[in-house]
Amino acid sequence: MRIQNARIVPVDAPVIENGYIDIENGIITAVGAMPAPTHADELYDAEGASVYPGFIDVHCHLGMWEDGLNFEGDDGNEDTDPTTPQLRAVDAVNPLDRCFAEARAAGVTAVVTGPGSSNPIGGQLCALKTQGVCLDDMVIKAPLAMKMALGENPKCTYHSKSQAPVTRMATASVIREQLRLAAEYDKQLKKAAEDDDTDEPDFDSKCDALLPVIRGELPVHFHAHRLDDIMTARRIAKEFSLRYVIVHGTEAHLAADVLARDGIDVLSGPILCDRSKPELKELTPASPAMLHKAKVRIALITDHPETPLQYLGICAGLAVREGLPHEAALRAVTLDAAAIVGIDDRVGSLTVGKDADLVLFDTDPFTVAAKPKAVMIDGKWVE
Repeated sequence: MRIQNARIVPVDAPVIENGYIDIENGIITAVGAMPAPTHADELYDAEGASVYPGFIDVHCHLGMWEDGLNFEGDDGNEDTDPTTPQLRAVDAVNPLDRCFAEARAAGVTAVVTGPGSSNPIGGQLCALKTQGVCLDDMVIKAPLAMKMALGENPKCTYHSKSQAPVTRMATASVIREQLRLAAEYDKQLKKAAEDDDTDEPDFDSKCDALLPVIRGELPVHFHAHRLDDIMTARRIAKEFSLRYVIVHGTEAHLAADVLARDGIDVLSGPILCDRSKPELKELTPASPAMLHKAKVRIALITDHPETPLQYLGICAGLAVREGLPHEAALRAVTLDAAAIVGIDDRVGSLTVGKDADLVLFDTDPFTVAAKPKAVMIDGKWVE
């Protein structure tokens, strides 16, 4: 297939005002300026529309809290145990939730979804495409990261149960204790592997799930709104040499210089919502712009269903209105978003060898009136 007569916005390369994209077996095989040098069996005339990489929301709960349902469709928080690293998002997502279709219709072709933030350690996140009926065929990467949470959510969840943690101190302590247990479990496994006279420890599903975390193979996504919670995440990460990013970072702009110095990425948002709890009192849609100005790498997120996923482009437009450069906003929902979560080898830019996930617009995609002309996932038109 060839898409031709398009204004191509690769994100990782200069804009091509009149170009073409060749696609074979769901992969981009060529990108260039018109006229195309070879014949193509199937042609799609973009008629001057702009082609962008499919948008990516790298923190949401798509398919975990099903649209229009209450407890029956709520599968995001196993709030019966404060530490559940062994739980996997791929075992909970319902790909037939109608919000997948709404995401596709808005040009969102990939997401990171997973557990909520009731537990200090919530479980394993996954990245997946927004088209499909069999989740295993939709997965880009699983596990993608381990979800951990600080601040009000764990406190409120377990205070109502008269169970620890009910303070920020206890939340941090719960995380540290489980990480130390996993580190000791790892030592015992390594010792048994090196010494035939040493038995392996009894299997522990929690410690086993945390092995790639403490070995630096799997990053942690820390849910943290308030600045003190962000700094607690930073402190724990340093203690255990964790790879990590900050999710939400509502007050991250208050210490943007510190985050920039440490090279900490922030998944910023949601910014299109109300201040529904005390730790959101400093929420401002200008935060992404302030973080970008300080040279903190960001992605824009909806935290769906907090902000419905189909409004990711509007969130980007709001960030632009508040000072984020348009190009930076585009990268924050495409290439930078993909790079932060480690899936930029597959998605995030219109690059030869990457998945043919793309969206066509006749206008600025970050305006309220913008609606995709067409959407493609894995080389197939889905809208």
